[in-house]
Amino acid sequence: MASFNKVILLGNLTRDPELRVTASGAPICKFGLAASRAFTTADGTRREEVVFVDIDAFGRPAEVIAKYATKGKPLLVEGRLRFDQWESQTGERRNKLTIVLESFQFVGARTETGEEAHAAGGHTYEEHAPAPRSTTSSRPAPAAAPAVAELDEDVPF
Repeated sequence: MASFNKVILLGNLTRDPELRVTASGAPICKFGLAASRAFTTADGTRREEVVFVDIDAFGRPAEVIAKYATKGKPLLVEGRLRFDQWESQTGERRNKLTIVLESFQFVGARTETGEEAHAAGGHTYEEHAPAPRSTTSSRPAPAAAPAVAELDEDVPF
């Protein structure tokens, strides 16, 4: 049976990200995201539906999100659903769907310029971001297609 597990959400952080480090030194960042959908009901009433999800990020993305994202900031996330099950202290079986982050992108305008960040003792994202990708390719240009007359005439189809 084929399956596909992919989630893409654009929303606002519901709380400041919490960064923790495992015993092996791997960073884990947990945060919440609220995504909404506006729609009109059959009777013409305008409504909004909000979904709240918990997201787990690992590795370098976890560190970047913990450093630069704060409550209320918009974030585009891409990841996969994970179903967690556990037993509570009272003996109840509990479960929850969470998203495991695979990639993300900051959205919206920056609220603090680089100069303001330095004055406040902080660092800007640009200082730690990887170099931009080159749009030019190092591969040679493909050869021009042969003219129709140059094609082999004994092709069996």
